[in-house]
Amino acid sequence: MVTHPIPPLFSSSSRILILGSFPSIKSREEGFFYTHRMNRFWKVISTILNRDTPETIEEKKDLILSSNLALWDVIASCEITGSSDSSIRSVEANDLRSVLDNSKIEVIFTNGRKAYELYGRYIEPVIGRKAVLLPSTSPANAATSLSDLIDIWGCEIRKYL
Repeated sequence: MVTHPIPPLFSSSSRILILGSFPSIKSREEGFFYTHRMNRFWKVISTILNRDTPETIEEKKDLILSSNLALWDVIASCEITGSSDSSIRSVEANDLRSVLDNSKIEVIFTNGRKAYELYGRYIEPVIGRKAVLLPSTSPANAATSLSDLIDIWGCEIRKYL
């Protein structure tokens, strides 16, 4: 079993929660979300928000918190091979109450289908809130271009900004 090493990133004014499935090896090593250089998350979010793409963890934290966003993942611990979502087994879900009870979350988005499926299986029945599926920003999702990610994510996220 691998345990999620990154705490949720949110503030009391966060209104949009974005959930991934589980951190990649690189993110687990760095101790922060979406640190693999090929993951397009930071480019997508910064473009939608019309901000410079953050480079450091502090810049990334500032971008999320200053935009009333929140980040975390669906899974608290699991069996996983490398960074592959398809290898995830024996899932224990994160308890989202610490975020939901201490923020103003209006909408929950999932970054990719695996996060969406696991959210629906493990979290939605507990908290009674649906999530909105967004295409994965992972480099494994080569079928969706950066411009398509920006268009799709932007269309959904801008409704709540």
